[in-house]
Amino acid sequence: MKKVTSDVLQFKGSHYDFGVYQGALLKQSPLLKNRETMYKRFIQKFTVDAPQIKHLLNTYAPHLTDEIEGLAYALDLSETEALLHFAGYYANSKSGCSITTNSHYMIRNYDNAPNSYDGRFVFFAPTDSGFASMGPTMQVTGRMDGLNEKGLAIGYNFVNSKNNGDGFVCNMIGRMLLERCASVDDAIELLHDIPHKHSFNYVLLDAAGNAKIVEASPRHIAVREHTACTNHFTILLEENRYRMEDSLAREQVISDAQQNELTVQEAFTLMNGIDRGVFATKYGAWDGTLHTAGDLPSERKAIFALGGDALPVLFDLDAWLEGERLLITRLNGVLDAKEGFANQ
Repeated sequence: MKKVTSDVLQFKGSHYDFGVYQGALLKQSPLLKNRETMYKRFIQKFTVDAPQIKHLLNTYAPHLTDEIEGLAYALDLSETEALLHFAGYYANSKSGCSITTNSHYMIRNYDNAPNSYDGRFVFFAPTDSGFASMGPTMQVTGRMDGLNEKGLAIGYNFVNSKNNGDGFVCNMIGRMLLERCASVDDAIELLHDIPHKHSFNYVLLDAAGNAKIVEASPRHIAVREHTACTNHFTILLEENRYRMEDSLAREQVISDAQQNELTVQEAFTLMNGIDRGVFATKYGAWDGTLHTAGDLPSERKAIFALGGDALPVLFDLDAWLEGERLLITRLNGVLDAKEGFANQ
C-alpha cells in the first residue's frame, strides 16, 4: 500500500501571476524532477512549433500563454521548454476512467498510473479573463475534470491514441472548457472547433441539468445522451480500440446500478467502492483509479477523494469566491500500488 497526497492550492489574480506563483511552488516540489524522463521522451518525439502553439492557445484559451510565461519565468525555462511542459498540445496521455451522471451530479473515477499524477487540486479565479473553477491538475496547467463558477462540470474518458493528429490533449481541453464555457451548448461548440490530438469521450453537465457526451477524435465529433460513460465510442465506432471488454463491463455495472435512482452518496460509493466493479486497481498497467470526483453543478460544490473506499472532502466554489478561505491544504489517500504520485 502506498500513501499519497494532493496539495490544495488557491489563487485569485492574473494568469501570469498565477504562473509565477505555481512556478515558485514547483521549485520546491519533486513533481517536475520526477517527470524529467517523460519530458525527455516528448522532446525526442515531438517538434515544438512555438508560434503555432501560441497562436492556437490565444485562439482557444486567451491568457493561458500568460500563465505559461509566468511558469517559464519562475522556473527559468526557455519558451520551447515551457510550451513542451505546459501547453498540452503535443504531450501523450493515456488513461481509463468511468463516469456516471444524472441531472444533478457527475461522479467520475480518474484512472491512470500514479507517477503520472500531479497531486494538485487547484482553485483559480482569473482577474484578466475566463471563469473561475476548481479541479485536479494534469501537467500543471491542464485539468482532468472540474467545475466552474457557471456550474459547468466536465470529465473525459480515454478511447484511443492511435491515428492521432496535431491538436490539444485531453487535460488542456478540459482547462479550456472550464475557463471559456458556461453551458453544455458552449462546450459542444468549442469541442467542435478545437483540434484534438487523441480520441476521447468528453462528458458535460451544466447547472440547468443538461447532460451530453461528446465523442471527439482528430477527424470527427459526435454528440449523444447517456448516463454512463467509459472508454469506447458508440457512434464513431471506427475510432474504437480492438479490445473493449473491460470498458463495456464497467459501463454495464454503472447502467445496472442506475436502474434505481441513485443519491449522490450512493453514486459515489458505486464508483469509489473497490469491490463494486467500477474502481480499477491495475496501477502498474496505467489503469488504476487515483481519485473519485463528484461535481454538483447547480450548487457549485464538489466532493473528492484519493484512493478507494474513501470518505470524500466537500469543496464549495461559491463560498471560496465570496471570500471564505480554504482550511484544507492537503488531501490524503491510500493506493494499493508500489509507486506514489509525481509530487512525492
